[in-house]
Amino acid sequence: MKPFVSVLIPCFNAERWIEQAVESALAQTWPHKEIIVVDDGSTDRSAEIISGFGERIRFERGPNRGGNATRNRLLELAQGDWLQYLDADDYLKPDKIAAQVSALETNPDIDVLFGPSIVEWHANDATRVTLEEIPEPHDRWILLALWRLPQTGAPLWRKSALQEVGGWSVGQPCCQEHELYLRLLIAGKRFTYHPATGSVYRRFSNGSLSTRDPALVRRERLKIEKRLEDHLKMIGELTPDRQWAINQGRFDMARIAWNADRSEARTILATIAAAKSFRPVGPAAPTLYRLAYRLFGFETAERIATINRITFRPSHQAVGRGLHGSPD
Repeated sequence: MKPFVSVLIPCFNAERWIEQAVESALAQTWPHKEIIVVDDGSTDRSAEIISGFGERIRFERGPNRGGNATRNRLLELAQGDWLQYLDADDYLKPDKIAAQVSALETNPDIDVLFGPSIVEWHANDATRVTLEEIPEPHDRWILLALWRLPQTGAPLWRKSALQEVGGWSVGQPCCQEHELYLRLLIAGKRFTYHPATGSVYRRFSNGSLSTRDPALVRRERLKIEKRLEDHLKMIGELTPDRQWAINQGRFDMARIAWNADRSEARTILATIAAAKSFRPVGPAAPTLYRLAYRLFGFETAERIATINRITFRPSHQAVGRGLHGSPD
């Protein structure tokens, strides 16, 4: 029997984007599907636009309850064994679901099938497209610790797996898919990587929670890192590589916090296990920074990075760097 997929679209005040999102769901080449849209109390023209699709989709309107409550309502309405979540300001390439379903047919034990996502960056009336690869090793715990598991629309989710962990956490203010990923992993659900892509995730230079309240995002991420670490310790599976990934995640948050609140950055740094032996890598720690960190520690490395920014960056540095240029 061919897998039946429910495409689930929560919508709140997305009149600019919702038509493309629904059209992209209808255009999926995988024929065994349904499209369900739940409008979360929009005050713009979103509901009117959605109603225009008529019987080609299932549509429900309700009061504003928030994104995760709406995703849970969609979970209740879904008839498919497999779920494709799609935020109202995102869209899918036509073969996205079909490409992933092919992997399900050869590996029926999967609970979460994940892969790269396409990111469409919007800033100052300019658009830039990148592919967010998922690097090896595809150890699911390491990927979560490094924040490399993809955005909500990239995976296919087994409906029963989400139901068994209680669905989306209504009280989670941000990092919502990451918190769900964590509960699924703790419950022993099976994650499998597949290189197929096809979900397009729009990101904006302003208006998102990460830009409005970055300190809240840092706090919630650090809570997830701690829960992840505690669980792996409890089950005896906190390997050195997994501990390093958790520490790297904390280091990334400390670097981001440094310019906003140095006390917060110091507090985060103090949570890094075996801090003296930890060595950061990646875009947040280029060669000069790593050398300074190893010789003099975090705070001196940050001061050198600040001097480097002031001395060597031209005044037009932001041109062409996109929305989140790599830290020094």
